[in-house]
Amino acid sequence: MRTLWRIIAGFFKWTWRLLNFVREFILNVFLILIILAGVGIWYAVQDKPVETTKGALLVDLSGSVVDKPSVNNKVRQWGRELLGTSSSRLQENSLFDLVDTIRSAKDDKNVTGIVLQLTDFTGTDQSSMQYIGKALREFRDAGKPIYAIGDSYNQSQYYLASYANKIYLSPQGAVDLHGFATNNLYYKSLLDKLKVTTNIFRVGTYKSAVEPLIRDDMSPAAREADSRWIGGLWNNYLNTVSANRQITPEQLFPGAAGILAGMQATGGDMAQYALKAKLVDSLASRTEADNDMVKAFGWNKTTKDFNYTSIYDYSPKPKPDSNDPQIAVIFATGAINDGEEQPGAVGGDTTAQQIRDARLDPKVKAIVLRVNSPGGSVSASEVIRSELAAAKAAGKPVVVSMGGMAASGGYWISTPANYIIASPSTLTGSIGIFGVINTYQNTLDYAGVHTDGVATSPLADIASTKALPPEFSQMMQLNIENGYKTFLGLVADSRHKTPEQIDQIAQGHVWIGSDAKANGLVDELGDFDDAVKKAADLAKLPKWQLNWFVSEPSLSDMLFSQVSVSVHAMLPAAIQAYLPAPVSKMAMELKSQADLFSNMNDPQNRYALCLTCGDVK
Repeated sequence: MRTLWRIIAGFFKWTWRLLNFVREFILNVFLILIILAGVGIWYAVQDKPVETTKGALLVDLSGSVVDKPSVNNKVRQWGRELLGTSSSRLQENSLFDLVDTIRSAKDDKNVTGIVLQLTDFTGTDQSSMQYIGKALREFRDAGKPIYAIGDSYNQSQYYLASYANKIYLSPQGAVDLHGFATNNLYYKSLLDKLKVTTNIFRVGTYKSAVEPLIRDDMSPAAREADSRWIGGLWNNYLNTVSANRQITPEQLFPGAAGILAGMQATGGDMAQYALKAKLVDSLASRTEADNDMVKAFGWNKTTKDFNYTSIYDYSPKPKPDSNDPQIAVIFATGAINDGEEQPGAVGGDTTAQQIRDARLDPKVKAIVLRVNSPGGSVSASEVIRSELAAAKAAGKPVVVSMGGMAASGGYWISTPANYIIASPSTLTGSIGIFGVINTYQNTLDYAGVHTDGVATSPLADIASTKALPPEFSQMMQLNIENGYKTFLGLVADSRHKTPEQIDQIAQGHVWIGSDAKANGLVDELGDFDDAVKKAADLAKLPKWQLNWFVSEPSLSDMLFSQVSVSVHAMLPAAIQAYLPAPVSKMAMELKSQADLFSNMNDPQNRYALCLTCGDVK
């Protein structure tokens, strides 16, 4: 019997040792792979000069274009090349790197033209497309041709393609011009059926972010406001693209009836319609278009293709070191949240610290704040605003460059600026404040669940399972109104108007840049270049260099971002189709709103003000 127990014990002992060995072996292998991946990433992200092939610069954009990418693009490229991951839908390209590359190529004797291949380009805001188009126009005006090649073009792709000297379209393709639209889901009936009580606190006739909770359709005020800005954006689109194509806006987009008549004339052939309407210059298969590119740029025996250098491989010549005074460029991109910066969002503490660093740096003589934000937390917005005001008070000129959106909290942080420059297509304004608290006492009552207890004060007895005490509701509304009054005062002081004058153009109203200029909310219509020049003029700098305040990702950030890319790439295409690129940003923006009122017993949350411009999608 003792011998049998020794055999059994020995079996378990050696089995345990084997399992430990296997566990340690797997962990060690995993650790070695992480180290190798880290070393590989480190080498991959180094700025190594790449010899440019004499020929075309291939602008084969994948993903979207943003002011400040949340993930290092070199890491994504390394992952695609080494691991075979495919994440073009998730890739973010830096607007300023892209423009800088095109401008460097303009002066590069090895680059004799540009080929726009935009099949994987998912789009960007109209202000960014205008800035890219400006660089393409400069390239073309330098005497170098631009060709656009595509099987089909969506509206964003066609906007950039319109800057080309010649646009190629597949004989089975189409140019999809249809206009802009905005839609919301409305939940009032659903909330009524669920017996959810929605407590709304707001100021602003046009602050329509809360409408989906209290209506089943769009209010007339919201419809009028949305129609104005969305119509303005579409007119800007038509005017720019039609001027590039040297046709009238009516020829470019004759309306649904006109397009239908044109398609009937071509027997439903959308490619022929695009050619006859002068939307494109040639119908050609990929092979035919490639043959034309070979004639233009020559044949590369190694790649068996026309001579080109991808925009992802092209390395602009490094600018020589300079002792010129600096203009700091600081980004406020995404929803504005309290605390440290998170990918795709603005961290109030992080951005304020960057402004403070620029203020205290003797080399920095001016600041350009690039704002592309729908708003967010009022406390975080105020932290940024006050630090920007301190920089201005210290004698350093502050210029705000508005991107695609600088609304609500995005406008709040812009108020201290010496000068505000917006694109004609910037969405800005939305000067208003709201708060939402849902309570579920009726829902629970219907299910047979009840809440009861004692409290020393109505203000201590606040929970999502009970109706809000009337005293608390009144205090919330007073707090919201006071916040709106403060907002009006900040804007009035900044724009040299009275609060009453600002109130007439505020009330949560969203304006496009051209209307904002007419209403005195911005000083000038222009782009980032104009903002930099204005900052230099205000600081009286004949020469300057830009100091980009961008946090470099750590090795761990790179590793985790690559893991994220790999996970997305391994998902089936059918699942990826339901995971749009900005999912993480959307979740973060929704979380930033939900967190404001998630714990009403927290004194810091009780009277929080929500500046998020939820009515601008």
